[in-house]
Amino acid sequence: MGSNQLNPFSLLGKQILVTGASSGIGRAIATECSKMGAKVIITARNEERLQETLSQMYGDGHSLILADLAVERDRISLVEQAPKLDGLVNCAGIVRTLLFPFVDAASLEEVMNVNFTAPTLFSAQLVKNKKLVKNASIVFISSISGNACVWGGNSMYSASKGAINGVMKNMALDLAAKGIRVNSVNPGMIETHIFDGGVIDEEQLVEDKKRYPLKRYGKPEEVAYATIYLLSDASSWVTGSSLVIDGGYTLN
Repeated sequence: MGSNQLNPFSLLGKQILVTGASSGIGRAIATECSKMGAKVIITARNEERLQETLSQMYGDGHSLILADLAVERDRISLVEQAPKLDGLVNCAGIVRTLLFPFVDAASLEEVMNVNFTAPTLFSAQLVKNKKLVKNASIVFISSISGNACVWGGNSMYSASKGAINGVMKNMALDLAAKGIRVNSVNPGMIETHIFDGGVIDEEQLVEDKKRYPLKRYGKPEEVAYATIYLLSDASSWVTGSSLVIDGGYTLN
């Protein structure tokens, strides 16, 4: 029996494209997918950090394509360069914190473009150019923010993630006839380098973690494992779903 028959979570023989793969959750997804046997195409704006991701991946046959998905010509170029894909992970995203009265058009446009518009249009272009094979899986990395809860100063980010989950459900319906599944992973707070700037001190982090029933933040690898499930044949009857990975935060 083949590896995929013995282990439905295997990605052996699958081509997976991961956006935002230069750091954090995107890097973890790319690395963990490579461990599961996938050939992974990684993309982001920073070539040096993409090379770092590539150096941490397992096996061979992986590749990187430099692109800024918020720029139309880069999306078009990436679609042209992409091979036939079994999976797409839309992970690229940004955070901009502003209290609502100070939200401005430029900031809102930037957040919505990077977090929502770019991955939506990129996914549509891949489908139209027949780059996603039958039974392919698209996974959006969304958030519990805007979908299950909110935080102060987070209105733009919440709006973009709420929009992602909305379009994901409609995509799942529209693409079902092609056998393409579409789902999202919705993490709570994840331990990444976002805290390295010292904006939030250690004491505040300790207090915040107490709000999680499991008393800690998640790890990038834990988001990757959920993503692998949705990319794999183990989830072949799952589409239009939002998988919450939050250590029980939204139970409160």
